[in-house]
Amino acid sequence: MQQRTVQRRPAQVDPRGPRFAAALTSLVLAAVLITGSGALLAGQALVFALGALAGLRYSPYGWLYRVLVQPRLGPPAEWEDARPPRFAQSVGLLFALLGTVGYLGGADWLGLAATGCALAAAFLNAAFDYCLGCEVYLWWRRALPGRA
Repeated sequence: MQQRTVQRRPAQVDPRGPRFAAALTSLVLAAVLITGSGALLAGQALVFALGALAGLRYSPYGWLYRVLVQPRLGPPAEWEDARPPRFAQSVGLLFALLGTVGYLGGADWLGLAATGCALAAAFLNAAFDYCLGCEVYLWWRRALPGRA
């Protein structure tokens, strides 16, 4: 008996959505740096976790984009693979968790450093449409083609 392989098409995303989310993320992370709030960074970590683990569709920022912004813009010119931005959410989650541990554990230097790194990546995406986490994902796929 021959086994049939079913290949599913990867989830697609409107590329303007992750950029919108990066702009909101930049605002939140800037507020974290100004206030030193570990609780606010923990909230952003939850947003990253939803996007990374459940999918961009379930992220609060993704929902805001779909409900408030996308209907005013119309359909995108093209769709893109959701895996790179989802990976970027995982990287953001890692930095947000490190920063939260730093702020809440009394190591403000760790909170500042981790939040600053996450803010730099989010700002690159929001301002210049350059997703650093997406680029790392693509590099990783090329380096380990059988593993991703």
